[in-house]
Amino acid sequence: MDLKQLGYFVRVAELGSFTKAAAALQVAQPALSRQVRLLEVELRQNLLLRNGRGAVPTEAGQLLLEHGRGILHQVERAREELGLVRGTLAGRVAIGLPPSLARLVAVPLTRSFRQQLPQARLSITEGLSVSMQDALLNGRLDLALLYNAQPLPELDLQPLFDEELLLVQARSGAAAQPPAPLPLAELAQLPLLIPTRPNALRMHVEVELAKLGLRPRIALEIDGVSAILDLVADGLGCAVLSRHAVAASGKPAAFAVRPIGPPALQIQVALASSAQRPSTLTQRAARDLIRQVCEQSLGPLKPLTAAA
Repeated sequence: MDLKQLGYFVRVAELGSFTKAAAALQVAQPALSRQVRLLEVELRQNLLLRNGRGAVPTEAGQLLLEHGRGILHQVERAREELGLVRGTLAGRVAIGLPPSLARLVAVPLTRSFRQQLPQARLSITEGLSVSMQDALLNGRLDLALLYNAQPLPELDLQPLFDEELLLVQARSGAAAQPPAPLPLAELAQLPLLIPTRPNALRMHVEVELAKLGLRPRIALEIDGVSAILDLVADGLGCAVLSRHAVAASGKPAAFAVRPIGPPALQIQVALASSAQRPSTLTQRAARDLIRQVCEQSLGPLKPLTAAA
């Protein structure tokens, strides 16, 4: 059994599409289809049910998918352990970060990664929690920081901390005494500059207000923390963001922040990985680095509920 063919098959089965798998693997789709077909001929089994919407594993294909993940993992482990003979890990890890945390975490994480894992390869992607969760499940990401991740059997979640969300407004005049917290119910009366669905922060604000029988008053939907803060600074509305997002803006003095509550508005951040694939040594080392960098950049982490 050819490892390249096995890797191609696993990626097609996980993504459910030859087109998506070809793009992810950076190979021509006809070549990918041919290699998967050669594997089917060798095993004398139809592994994928091809249809207009993509490709779905057959019963035999599902069995090979389970074995294939383990085989490819063992090959990667062998490469890593051979690398350890030279004194360092040499695997690859792909990490996803939400934009509001990426500006604080990406640089120190990259610096620590290069210092502690100089032979390993790092890939960092910014994205919404929903899209990064899908990327974890289909193998495009190995680790990701997710906001309000919903427990799934396919995901391993390690809650890290609750991030406080604040009302962010343009500062007018000199800084005054710290303002009193804004009751959550009053947030519904303010014109919000807020990301589009399914942004996790947007969904969280809507859910918490819905518990009070309220809906947010949306002045403008716009994606991107930087763009939201620019509009807030221009006096076009207010926003609900974390203190870290404001601090990373480059001009925190332009904004006045106000706590929200009662009830307090907080959103959970979890470190997520796929429960369908065993972690490699490089991925485990990267997981520890992420925790260390988050503690250094964001303050002490207080683990919450147990992972699902």
